[in-house]
Amino acid sequence: MNATPRSLSFGSQAAAYERGRPSYPPEAVDWLLPTGARTVLDLGAGTGKLTTRLVERGLDVVAVDPIAEMLEVLSASLPDTPALLGTAEEIPLPDDSVDAVLVAQAWHWVDPDRAIPEVARVLRPGGRLGLLWNTPDQRLGWVRELGEIVGFDHDPLDAHSGLPAPFAEVARHRVEWTNYLTPKALIDLVASRSYCITSPAEVRTRALQGVRDLLARHPALTNSPGVALPYITTCVRADLPAGD
Repeated sequence: MNATPRSLSFGSQAAAYERGRPSYPPEAVDWLLPTGARTVLDLGAGTGKLTTRLVERGLDVVAVDPIAEMLEVLSASLPDTPALLGTAEEIPLPDDSVDAVLVAQAWHWVDPDRAIPEVARVLRPGGRLGLLWNTPDQRLGWVRELGEIVGFDHDPLDAHSGLPAPFAEVARHRVEWTNYLTPKALIDLVASRSYCITSPAEVRTRALQGVRDLLARHPALTNSPGVALPYITTCVRADLPAGD
């Protein structure tokens, strides 16, 4: 999680991020967690979308993120969960302290040459690193149009799935699901994207107006109180050697 202006831009839109961004499907979370895990680090936790899913499972969770405004939103809803400022390159936890490190929607901001040794340091022998991303499924016509307006990313597994030594047994998985949100939350989803946040004001205004126009004119969206946005959640997991 290199401290670039774009990677740190989410703080100004933390509330919109919380309102508009989806959670993660239970199947994906369960697939990433190792059997018997009790202590989990949510690295790049943001406003706590994944953190909430982990806490619901009765796990001992620590949330780490480089943006104070995001952690403030997380702590408002999860006051009993430790929330620490930090990055994947400098994790504020001791050696061998967690059973799993999960990174949701954030590994593409990471310097893997520095982050991989840090993640391995805080994991116990046999521990797991799990990565996941939500990507809108653009096979549906209006979602494809939305992607043309805001520029959704390509499949993150194509570019961000390399997990080098000491990690082994790399596996990949996809989950298709649907997130239900209000039209206002769809606008918040777009407003919370780093591209929109860091663009010049006229570009940001044009993108948000494009979403409003799509909501007003597309037959699947017009006058609807809710929006069904299909997602593909892509996951990667890998384990540390268990040791002697």
